[in-house]
Amino acid sequence: MTTQFSLFEEAKVEVKQPEPRTRVQVGTRIAQIPLRRKRREALKRLMEVLDQLEGKDVYISTYGGAHSHFWLNNLKLERMKVERFRGGDDVPSVIVLCGNRGASVRIFTDQVVNVREQEYEGYTLWLVDFWNGPGEHPIDPYRPRGYVSLDIVRFKK
Repeated sequence: MTTQFSLFEEAKVEVKQPEPRTRVQVGTRIAQIPLRRKRREALKRLMEVLDQLEGKDVYISTYGGAHSHFWLNNLKLERMKVERFRGGDDVPSVIVLCGNRGASVRIFTDQVVNVREQEYEGYTLWLVDFWNGPGEHPIDPYRPRGYVSLDIVRFKK
């Protein structure tokens, strides 16, 4: 979109809409949170981590808490391959981590907020954090409520 600064000539300045903030309601209070910016920053960090882990053996774990029906503990993905599926903007909307024998983990990136790294004596742990609003007022009612993490473990040899 271009804009007109005077009546007789048109400027070639690109005008962008401000990023909308995500509306989160807690009781009667409403907060506006810039989740898109946090998502872009976290996905940039996640892509860096996945690029360095591609082709190596990793273990995936997650525990969804009381609102989940499963617990995934140390699923081994041998020689992991990463597939990215782009959404409307520049960041991927779905990331698929593939292993041998058809093993795969799909990561829907619409609620990724952080990627943390923790070093231990025998392994490195990356925590991919997802946030879906407070428990009683989720942003997406069809996703797990609250805060959930996906663990990616790479053992040192």
